[in-house]
Amino acid sequence: MFDKEKHFYGGHGIVGGQIPLGAGVAFAEKYKGTQFVNVAYMGDGAVRQGSLTETFNMAALWKLPVIFVCENNGYAMGTSLERTTAQTDIYKLGLPYGIPSSPVDGMDPAAVHQAMDEAVQRARNGEGPTFLEMRTYRYKGHSMSDPAKYRTKEELESYKAKDPIEMIKHVIEKKKYANAKWFEEIEEKVRVEVEESVKFAEESPYPEASELYTDVYVEKDYPFIMS
Repeated sequence: MFDKEKHFYGGHGIVGGQIPLGAGVAFAEKYKGTQFVNVAYMGDGAVRQGSLTETFNMAALWKLPVIFVCENNGYAMGTSLERTTAQTDIYKLGLPYGIPSSPVDGMDPAAVHQAMDEAVQRARNGEGPTFLEMRTYRYKGHSMSDPAKYRTKEELESYKAKDPIEMIKHVIEKKKYANAKWFEEIEEKVRVEVEESVKFAEESPYPEASELYTDVYVEKDYPFIMS
C-alpha cells in the first residue's frame, strides 16, 4: 500500500526495513523546511534489528522530525516477547540515544492521541525524534494460517474487555460528545459500506491473465555502461 499524494509510504518486505526509511523521509522534510513529521511504525519483532540502533543514533544526532512507534502486541509473529528479548520494556531502547521514550496504553485511543500530539509538537519545534511503545494486542493470529495456539483463551478474553472501540465509546458518552442515535448512524454507515465492498468484490470479473505482468516488468531499454 502506497500513496504519495497522501504521504503514505507503505510498508516494507524486510523486517525493520522501514525504520531507516522513516528517518530518511524525515531528513528530506527537514531539508526542505516543511512542517511535516514522519511516523515510522514497527512491530515488537522488528526492534531487534540492528538498523534500529543505527537509525536512532542518526535521528537523535540530526534532530529529525520523526516519531518511531512500536506496536507491541506481545508476540511478533507468534513468539512471545519474553522469549526473544532481554529488555521487555521496549521503549527503553530509545533512552541511550537521548530520545524521549515512553510506554503508551495502545488500547486507549485517548492516551494514544495525547502521546502522539506531544511527539508531533516536539518534532515541529525542532526538538528531534520520539520513541513510543504502544502496548496493544491482536485478537486474531498473525495471518490466516496462524491458529494462535501460543496464548490462552483467558488471556485473549482479558484483552477483549479492553477493546479500544468500546473504551473510546465510553469516553464519548461520558463527556456527552454524542448520543446513542449518533452511534447507531455510524454503525449503519459502516455496515452499508462493508456490504457494498463485499458485493463489489464478489461481482467483479476476474482479471485478465496478462495482468500478472502489470508493474512487474518495464517495457523500456536502459543503456548499460561498460568499463
